[in-house]
Amino acid sequence: ACVAPAAAAQRYTDRPEVRQFIAEMAERHAFAERTLERLFATVRVQDSVLALIAPPPGGSRSWRVYRSNFVNARRIEAGVAFWRANAAALERAAREFGVPPEIVVAIIGVETEYGRNLGGYRVLDALATLAFDYPRRADYFRWELEQYLQLARESRLDARSVRGSFAGAIGIAQFMPGSIRRFALDFDGDGRIDLAASGADAIGSIANFLREHGWASGAPVAL
Repeated sequence: ACVAPAAAAQRYTDRPEVRQFIAEMAERHAFAERTLERLFATVRVQDSVLALIAPPPGGSRSWRVYRSNFVNARRIEAGVAFWRANAAALERAAREFGVPPEIVVAIIGVETEYGRNLGGYRVLDALATLAFDYPRRADYFRWELEQYLQLARESRLDARSVRGSFAGAIGIAQFMPGSIRRFALDFDGDGRIDLAASGADAIGSIANFLREHGWASGAPVAL
């Protein structure tokens, strides 16, 4: 099992590792411990998150099945529509970051089918579940939870209200909180970053992410 039943049944605020995390957030980032205690009192373990992130039986998935889910008429048609609606932002991103429109469009299609599926999990619940009840990758998800709480404070978001994937990814491009803080852009110039509703912000953020990770204009996409 991925999670100990006793730990899952226990309130997060009663668990020593969560209280240690809260104390570290107060020390490192000047959060009020009482505020975080009230926040974590609302968190619930998501068993479905643990089931979804578990490795598949046999250790691998079929490429043929996976491809058929992502390369199909419905997704292609949605991609063409998204490209047409966001042509100016895509061309600007290509000029500024060297990433061709088709790469950005394809990524958004794979991640959320152009906003059709942004995820229905509370990001706070998903990240806390994986941070404290999924030992295999606990360090990574604790870091992302740390990033998420800072992001919510910086953006004046209610940390309890944001929805995303079972792994805590957010918006059209499914950026993890740490990637939002480091790479996301206000590409539409409205004074805020909105990866859930702004196609332009998602486009600019993806192109910036790729460039910062070594994208070379004109080089082979894959070997």
